[in-house]
Amino acid sequence: MAEDQVLQPMMNVSDGAPGAETVLMPRIGYTILAIIMAVFCTAAIILNVTVIIVTIKYRHLRHPINYSLVNLAIADLGVTVLGSLLTVETNAVGYFNLGRIGCVIEGFAVAFFGITALCTIAVIAVDRVFVVCKPMGTLTFTPRQALVGIAVAWTWSIIWNTPPLFGWGSYELEGVQTSCAPNWYSTDPVNMSYIVSFFCFCFAIPFLIILVSYGYLIWTLRQVAKLGVAEGGTTSKAEVQVSRMVLVMIMAFLVCWLPYAAFAMMVVANPGMYIDPVIATVPMYLTKTSTVYNPIIYIFMNKQFQDCAIPFLCCGRNPWATEPSVSGDQTASANTSSGNSRKAQVSPA
Repeated sequence: MAEDQVLQPMMNVSDGAPGAETVLMPRIGYTILAIIMAVFCTAAIILNVTVIIVTIKYRHLRHPINYSLVNLAIADLGVTVLGSLLTVETNAVGYFNLGRIGCVIEGFAVAFFGITALCTIAVIAVDRVFVVCKPMGTLTFTPRQALVGIAVAWTWSIIWNTPPLFGWGSYELEGVQTSCAPNWYSTDPVNMSYIVSFFCFCFAIPFLIILVSYGYLIWTLRQVAKLGVAEGGTTSKAEVQVSRMVLVMIMAFLVCWLPYAAFAMMVVANPGMYIDPVIATVPMYLTKTSTVYNPIIYIFMNKQFQDCAIPFLCCGRNPWATEPSVSGDQTASANTSSGNSRKAQVSPA
């Protein structure tokens, strides 16, 4: 009976008292959310599938340094297919109609693939540091090293997302009650200990890794520029490019994840605090939009992927190309030269 009440159409228990059911949002509000999520889902599927296909199609993109980018696309697809698409359906009908099992599946899938994507972003940052900051290409970045980083991301995510399936924490409805997530609201000490641990190990640590890695990368490039190692200002240009990309990436990271993490910690720190369900829904939707931002920032701002992905999406044409388009094999030949290879490695993507 309690489960049926939780999943009833358009209703919620606002203060925990029986019969205190209120309509959280007009029907048009759920329809608007469904449309917004449908647009983001479509874009996320197109962009991330494109990343995977062009990487398979063009040999020069199958470099170990790009393995993490493909892994990020796979994780984002997982969030989209097993999370965002279900949210489109539940918002379209106006309530969560997938039952308790559906709630657990959606909550676990979004958390699992979302944290995998987050950890992959941290792995990408570490990859760039090891490749760029070693003196003059003395480091050979091998497929084994790339696969180890990917394995760490998936393992770390599954370690911290399976406990709710076995009683340490839980997955419950959140916001306007059309999606599920880790239970931020329970004041049970066991549940709160999980949420605090989840925040520290799945948000704070990846964020610190990203900040430290890219901070060290920019500092190294500046030191090289000061020593005049680069000829013709090449390193100075790389520094500007990397600085701009790092700023965009960190800002996107904060926009997508910081509101959700801050909201969770506020609820845990102030159990009696009331937050309007509509407002509480916003951070959750922001995290799901990262499935669109990630391929744009990490991949489509990279010249190698641009030369392959944009023609793929535009039926062989690149409207933004400043030079006559070349075939994938020609692009591969150009990118295998040592200078271009080094430049590609300097780029964060």
